[in-house]
Formats: sequence, C-alpha cells, structure tokens
Amino acid sequence: MIKYIVIPARYASTRLPGKPLREIYGKTILYMVYEKAMLSNLKDHVIIATDDKRIQDAAIMFDADVVMTSPDCKSGTDRCHDAIKGKDADIIVNLQGDEPFIRPDMVDLLFDVMLNERLDMATLCTPITDINEYTNPNVVKVVLDKYGFALYFSRSPIPFKSSHGSAYISQRTILNNQCIYKHIGIYAFSRTFLEKYVTMERCVLEETESLEQLRVLENGFRIKVLITDYNGFGIDTEEDLERAKTFSFRKTT
Repeated sequence: MIKYIVIPARYASTRLPGKPLREIYGKTILYMVYEKAMLSNLKDHVIIATDDKRIQDAAIMFDADVVMTSPDCKSGTDRCHDAIKGKDADIIVNLQGDEPFIRPDMVDLLFDVMLNERLDMATLCTPITDINEYTNPNVVKVVLDKYGFALYFSRSPIPFKSSHGSAYISQRTILNNQCIYKHIGIYAFSRTFLEKYVTMERCVLEETESLEQLRVLENGFRIKVLITDYNGFGIDTEEDLERAKTFSFRKTT
C-alpha cells in the first residue's frame, strides 16, 4: 500500500489572505506543516498541492515536491484528488496547510487505522477543555457514536447539554466531559473513496455549515474518528495567527 501525504495550500483565503506564507517563529505556516509531514514514519511521499505560483515558488525553495492543481478545485479534498492523478497512491492523508501544530504521530495514527481496518475515510478529534472553544464557530465540533464513527460535525456547540429544562453548559462540565470533542483538520482516504467523494455533489448540510466532510455523512457513508491528545489549533484568522506566535512549540512535539 503506497501512502501519500498531500498538503493542499490556497493563497486566496478570505479570512486570512496569503495564509500559507504567513510566518510563525520565523517559518511560514506551509513550511511548518511540511516539516511535520516529512517526519511521519509511515508515509511514502509528501506533496504540496496548490494553484498559486507564489506558494509553488516558496515550496520549491525548501525542496518540496509541488503539484500545480486546477484553480477550479472547490475544496482541499478536491485539490488532493487533483494532485494524485497519475500517481500510485492507495491511502491519501489530506494534511491541511493551516495546521502547523499537528504532530507526525497523529498522521501515522491515521495511516495505521487505514492499513488495519476496511475504512473509506478517517479523521481525528480531541476533547474540548475550554468553554471558549466550545462556543467558538471557528472550532468545529464532532459527535461520535459508540463505535467511534462520526454522527455529525458542526460549528455550533454540540452536544448541547440541557439542565433542568434549559440549555446550559459550564466550564466544569467541559472539563469533566466524555463526549465533547473538537475536530482536527486532517483526513485519510482510501483511493477508491476519494475518487467517489469528488463525484458527489455539494449537499445542503455542507453548504450550511461550510464543512466539506458533511458531504460524506449526508451521502450515507461513514467517517472513523480517532480520539487523540492535542492542544494545538488551525490558523484561520488574524487572531489565530497572533495566538500562534505566543504558543509554546514544545506543547505539540
């Protein structure tokens, strides 16, 4: 089984333009993600997928394998699919280019479950310990069934605890929770399912939440979700970028 990590990187982010080339610790976000990908023990190849020459030029500077993809790609997953055309890839990990604090062992966790279970798709989550993350729409929440498959992903606070007939949740509840998780922006696909995914039309839930993984659930397929310890975060806004500049790098290694 040939295993690829694909890092989709888009320059024209609406909330943080030029995001992959913004810097933290004197390194671009793109390079930080690439460094982590290269440390995976189970990967065979790492490629950066983009449609922007500025990102291509930056990636070439650190000797990355870059594939120029169609500007018509609607999502990072569509870009991953475009990037592996003509390549012998059996398992593809979509490591989003705005997750600089992802650890290599998290990537390998996904490769391992895809190698050992008959899965279409897998991703990661981690317990939420801060009520501000729980209520933040930029932090995607996921609810799991008892077998570790996703029931739903949302930007809203889910599950929403009801106390004495009223909707209520506290920081104490968050700290003691056993079912409140945030989604981590990394996916693994089988080649067969990735090719099926890109033929599916965007669905109502995907459009409503602006979450591409909901296309999978609405079409009746399952996503395995592994729980891991992780206190990093993705870079989506200027506020995230400023927070990252004071975030201890040691916390994610």
